[in-house]
Amino acid sequence: MKPYNELTAKELLKITTLGALKQSGYEPIGIKDELRKNLIQKLQKKDNVFEGIWGYEDTVIPDIERAILARHNINFLGLRGQAKTRIARMMTSLLDEYIPVVAGSVLNDDPLRPLSKYAQDEVKAHGDDTKVEWVHRSERYTEKLATPDVTIADLIGDVDPIKAASLKLPYSDERVIHYGLIPRSHRAIFVINELPDLQARIQVALFNILQEGDIQIRGFKLRLPLDIQFVFTANPEDYTNRGSIVTPLKDRIDSQIITHYPKSIEVGKKITEQEARLEKDQTDKVVVFDLMKDLIEQIAFEARESEYVDSKSGVSARLTISAYESLIGAAELRLLKSGEKSTFSRLSDFMGVIPAITGKVELVYEGEQEGAGIVARTLIGKAIRTQFVQYFPDPEKSRKSKADKNPYKEITDWFGEGNMIDLINDYSLQEYESELNKVPGLEQLVIHSNGKHPREFKLFLMEFALHGLAEYSMLSKHYLERGMQFKDLLSSMFSMSENEEDDENDDDDLY
Repeated sequence: MKPYNELTAKELLKITTLGALKQSGYEPIGIKDELRKNLIQKLQKKDNVFEGIWGYEDTVIPDIERAILARHNINFLGLRGQAKTRIARMMTSLLDEYIPVVAGSVLNDDPLRPLSKYAQDEVKAHGDDTKVEWVHRSERYTEKLATPDVTIADLIGDVDPIKAASLKLPYSDERVIHYGLIPRSHRAIFVINELPDLQARIQVALFNILQEGDIQIRGFKLRLPLDIQFVFTANPEDYTNRGSIVTPLKDRIDSQIITHYPKSIEVGKKITEQEARLEKDQTDKVVVFDLMKDLIEQIAFEARESEYVDSKSGVSARLTISAYESLIGAAELRLLKSGEKSTFSRLSDFMGVIPAITGKVELVYEGEQEGAGIVARTLIGKAIRTQFVQYFPDPEKSRKSKADKNPYKEITDWFGEGNMIDLINDYSLQEYESELNKVPGLEQLVIHSNGKHPREFKLFLMEFALHGLAEYSMLSKHYLERGMQFKDLLSSMFSMSENEEDDENDDDDLY
């Protein structure tokens, strides 16, 4: 027989007894050593251990690799939506594909190192004929969300009176114990999400497991040297709001790794495109320009800096993912109504993105006073303002230029003469183009600033220019029930004052 480490998965599964396992040359190995061994092999082969995790290549991932090489238990500390749980789940790829266990054991007992009384009795009774089963690495992962109602019995175990009665055993017999999630995760990765939400007395129960590797259940003189890779996740805000990690427990967690949000638009786009749940026919029929993708990511960056958004709560990548999906949905809805075969995303489609933003940000008092919808529109506006100067001359500088050198003068003058345009969400491409072409100088501005582009992207930039000028207070922009309206800023202010006066007169008529 070939040496154990040279056997294929198919050959391993043919080993069904302890005697055959011994003949193969199998030697027990702890899970932390197993993770370390396989990580070393992957690093030597230049394999990407954490495929699809973007933005952590030079920060978080090296910290994880160092922790695994050092055989450490890990706590991921970071705001929501920073891939903490996903990374923990991916650690299973560093486990051996299969490991042997004593057949029927609930604790994944190693046949050569039986832990539970059941496995010890099986090996004692049957010797080399003890039945062996194989557990795949996907089954060696347990995850528990920490909530205030989690009990010691859930995690560690308790005496089972029903088992005692059915087996006619006294409570002093070890066989009446019902093991919790942690003992059942022997030789596996065990994850506790949102660790600070775990009650302090439950956290205390983890002390011995982390330090000594054993457990205590209901006064039993029981020592189970569990072999577990612990991974915890926590939000920094939890330390002061919902709960805290008790100091002795923090001291027993070997490595605390701090995660973070994407540091660039490009990284954010990779994450969003990878995680967005879209059908192929959606992506085939709806074109999303890179500028639009940049704007989606810019919204998240603006939200993380906004005075209206609680920075301690964080703005997760789920915001941009949901916003991107909503953007596609808004364009697809227009496509279905118009009967056209394909379309491209427009700035007016951002109205469909607002519900994806309002549910993903936690507002401070000032934000609550403004209202979630207004805050979402503000964030969109700031994103447009930030990206605008990447494609067009800075309006602030243009204001100081001579009239003949101001690239926006022809456009603003036209609106100043009382003209306006409406960009309705359901406009067909022809109607959309016709409305934009009403503005003199708009197409020339796009061509002069960005060169010649295909028709669709040129029209997109023309609309983008109007939105940008509105954000720089050179035009006014109004949200309609079915789209956007652009007109002169001053006339808009006067008309607003007249409307307010009319409203006051209407109120007077009521009395």
